[in-house]
Amino acid sequence: MIIPLERIDHETLMAIIESFVLREGTEYGSEDVTLSDKIAAVHTQLKQGSAVLVYSQLHETVNILPAEQFIDDSAENP
Repeated sequence: MIIPLERIDHETLMAIIESFVLREGTEYGSEDVTLSDKIAAVHTQLKQGSAVLVYSQLHETVNILPAEQFIDDSAENP
C-alpha cells in the first residue's frame, strides 16, 4: 500500500529516508556525496512521484521503491 507523504510527520519521513539511504549503500562512483545530499535526493524523488513510500502488511515494514517498480510488482501480485 502506498503511503501518502502528507500523512506522515516530516521528522518521521526524514528518518525513514535516512534509514533507506544508509541501508541501500548506493554507489555514487568516485564522487563523494554527503548523507544530507542523498537524503535530499530521495526526498525530492518522493515529492515528484518517481519514488513511493510503501507499507507491506505482510512484513509490517515501510520501504521506498521506484514508482514504476511498485506498479509492476502490484500488477503481478494482486
